[in-house]
Amino acid sequence: MASTSTSKLLLLICYVSLIFSVSSSSSSDLPSSPKVSLGLYYESLCPYCSSFIVNHLTKLFEDDLISIVDLHLSPWGNTKLRSDNATAVCQHGAFECLLDTVEACAIDAWPKLSDHFPFIHCVESLVTEHKYDKWETCYQKLNLNSKPVSDCLSSGHGDKLELKYAAETSALQPPHQYVPWVVVDGQPLYEDYENFISYICKAYKGAKKPDACAKYSSRHFIRSAKVNRFPLVCRKGVNRMWDLLERVKTSLLSYTGLL
Repeated sequence: MASTSTSKLLLLICYVSLIFSVSSSSSSDLPSSPKVSLGLYYESLCPYCSSFIVNHLTKLFEDDLISIVDLHLSPWGNTKLRSDNATAVCQHGAFECLLDTVEACAIDAWPKLSDHFPFIHCVESLVTEHKYDKWETCYQKLNLNSKPVSDCLSSGHGDKLELKYAAETSALQPPHQYVPWVVVDGQPLYEDYENFISYICKAYKGAKKPDACAKYSSRHFIRSAKVNRFPLVCRKGVNRMWDLLERVKTSLLSYTGLL
């Protein structure tokens, strides 16, 4: 399983690097059109958020759709602030607060999407495998220097970044109801968020749309005819059972010296 996960990660890195290379080299040949804004408001340990990042968001790179998209990641989600407006209470416990801050620091340390997205993808892949306490292995897997993120965490800068994401999440109109909360050109997709590519293609006003748009438009038609399933979302409110399990896990890791 580990080798398969690593292979997928390396493949993603190749996809991202190739797409950004091709996009930058051929941008002069394309008609000038505004990119479609895509915002993902999420929290690191919500299983539906990690699944969306790992299994769906990567399609942007696989099909060259990133060339028409301005992707913004906001790692805060359903986290709440205590009355001091400085202390975060994360839906899935203290480890989620840590990973949200780690990912915020990664975005800040490596502003280019082609740099920070593979790292976030790696961390969230570990979440899907229930191995998220091994998140630091992503540095080695991606040949990244850990110092920028470590300094961000230890200096308190990461906490300030999280407050920034808290403010932008709170300012959403309409307000977010759950995560993942996916927004295309200012419009939330609600429970149809997995179908985000169809909305991107519809919103894009360029003369020539990526070939993948035709493929995803037909998929949207098929999916729309299906009966609605149980919503794959994490709704607001602290998950007490998860919080208890995380407290136990954190205590064990601290006791054994692994945290």
